[in-house]
Order: sequence, then structure tokens, then C-alpha cells
Amino acid sequence: MYDDNEADTYIMLLLSDSNLPTGSFVASSGLESYVKHGFASSSSSADVATVNFVRDSLASYARTALPFVSDAHRAVVKFASDEEGDGNVERRKEERFNDILKTLTDLDELYSAMTLNHVARRASMSQGVALLTLYSKGFSRPPSMASAESQDRESRMRKLLDLFKLKVRREEVSGHLPVCWGVLTAALGLKLERAQYLHLFLHTRSLLSASVRLNDLGPYGAQQVLLHAVRPLVAAEATRCRDLRTGLLDSSAEGFDAATFGPANTWPLGEILAGRHDLQHSRIFNS
Repeated sequence: MYDDNEADTYIMLLLSDSNLPTGSFVASSGLESYVKHGFASSSSSADVATVNFVRDSLASYARTALPFVSDAHRAVVKFASDEEGDGNVERRKEERFNDILKTLTDLDELYSAMTLNHVARRASMSQGVALLTLYSKGFSRPPSMASAESQDRESRMRKLLDLFKLKVRREEVSGHLPVCWGVLTAALGLKLERAQYLHLFLHTRSLLSASVRLNDLGPYGAQQVLLHAVRPLVAAEATRCRDLRTGLLDSSAEGFDAATFGPANTWPLGEILAGRHDLQHSRIFNS
């Protein structure tokens, strides 16, 4: 047997697999536009330019996305704990499904409203629905491996993600990446702090992967940057933004300070460059 920390570590290893079909391979998160518009050429070297972009992109993304990751994760964890051992009638259970779907829809709509450019919105939606599909096809337990103690919770998680994915397919909700990441990691039982850290790590790793394919960095150089330059950046942003919230799950009586604890875009230049991605004459990535 293994404890919760070992279980979390195992889930993190699974989620960090670059072979997972999440759609991040076709996204550069504005890096291609940043390079094509000549901003990388002002730096002394390619690795310095890449680190500068990663630092600014990560700081803005963490402040924008982590509040939605956190609130989606909190909502699903609360839904799961409320349901466990519940003896209410079936109608009450359906009401709880409706409540959590309403919460996730509200979070998703707020994130869509705060994502200012269509390129980032498009990439976020494609990667978000990929995570929902990943759970149903890759992470849900097959019936032959089901156990009595896990069957009830996992069946509810599978139903929740299937219902949310159905709303995405019907275009009733966009299914953005941070919201779906919070839902997925909560359904898998990954602790919030680790879900936050891993989300930021995967964002930076995707940027460095894009840099390699843009021929700005070599594969070995990208690994050096990832280990020595990016690691403290991810740790710092995860710590700085771990307590941020959207405010949607907090009652107005608590006096939620959106300016201090709410989501915000902190890098307008990156937003503008990302929005100009589709104007490039030739491009490798979809965003």
C-alpha cells in the first residue's frame, strides 16, 4: 500500500506525460508571434529571450488561470465530499449535479470573458475539452477493475465530467483549460497545491517545447533552461498565486477583494502579440 503523497506523486507523473493527447503540442501561447514580431532579437541570446518570455508569460498566466483552477477544484472536491455517504433521494442527487454544473459553467463563462483575444480563447477551449475526454477514455477505471469502496465516487466523477463535456459539445459552455484542469485533478484526487504547481509547470514546458520547434533553442538547451531557470519561476508563481480566487464561490458578505485576490492579466504586450498570431504570413502553431 502507499500513502496519499505517493498517490499524488503517481498521478502527477501520469499527468506530466508529454504523450497525453491534450492538444498542447500545437500551441505556443504567443511565443511564435513574439519571435516573429522581432521582440526576441533584442535579447543577447536565444535562451535569454526565451527565459524572458517564459517569465512574463508565466506571471500573467498564473495570475489569470490559477484562480479558476483553484475554484473549479474546490467546487468538485466539495461536491464529492457532500455526496459521500449521502442517503438522500435521487432527486436531491440530481439537484447537486445541477448545482455543480452551474458553478462550473459560471467559472467557465467568467474565464471566457476575461480571455481578451480569440487566439488564446480558441487554444484554451481545444485543450480543455481534451482533458475531459482524457478522463473518460484514459483515466476512468474500467468496470473489470472497479472496487466497492471506489465505485460510488468514481461513477459520480465520471458522470459529472461526461455531463460537463456534453454541455461543451452542445456549445452551452466553452470548456476552458484552467476550469477543466481543476475539474480533472479534483476528480483524480490530486491535492490542490500540486494541481496548481503542475499546471504552471506544464505551461512552461509547453513554451520550451515550442521554442525547440521554432529552432530558438536546442533540445538540450531547453532542458537546461527548464531545470535551472524555469524551476524557481514556477515555484515563485505557484506560491504567489496559490490563494487567488475568482470570487464566484465566496459570498459577498466575506468582502472579497477582486483587485488583490482576483484574476487579472498582468502582461498587455503578450496579450496583443497573442492576438496577432493569425496575422502572420506563415505559422507553425495554432496559437
